[in-house]
Amino acid sequence: MQIREIEEKDNQKIENIIKRSLESFELNIPGTAYYDPELSRLTQFYKQQFNAKYWVVVNEQEEVVGGVGIAPFAGKKDVCELQKLYIAPKAQNKGLSKKLMKVALDYAKQYYSYCYLETLKKLQVANILYIKLGFQQLHQGLDGSEHNSCDAWYIKKLG
Repeated sequence: MQIREIEEKDNQKIENIIKRSLESFELNIPGTAYYDPELSRLTQFYKQQFNAKYWVVVNEQEEVVGGVGIAPFAGKKDVCELQKLYIAPKAQNKGLSKKLMKVALDYAKQYYSYCYLETLKKLQVANILYIKLGFQQLHQGLDGSEHNSCDAWYIKKLG
């Protein structure tokens, strides 16, 4: 498995992984990443953002099996957001989420003081991972959130 920055050819594959994952939890609802307007063009979206990147993990056949992004959060200078961390079912339980998060957080430390993320309580495995990696749970989302269906919010001090 290899982690690299997203390329144009990866857009459709990672969009499919994200959508199938959300569908599997019946989370293909408004207020989740499922309806993000940039979902079909993540390469372009992250290139347009300042101090932002999206990475994919590819298997030995060069097939995209997951991804994660970092982008500024709601115009706050010192806060970034960990975004769109998804792994295809066939690549789950191999530690790839943790590896992707390490790459993303190492990058984020260069530009930000805090990393924020929002998710859903229903995604129990993800919530456990965030806590293991030092994220502190918040009682509510930060102002500026675009995902109003989320019900779990976390923040981590970087550096």
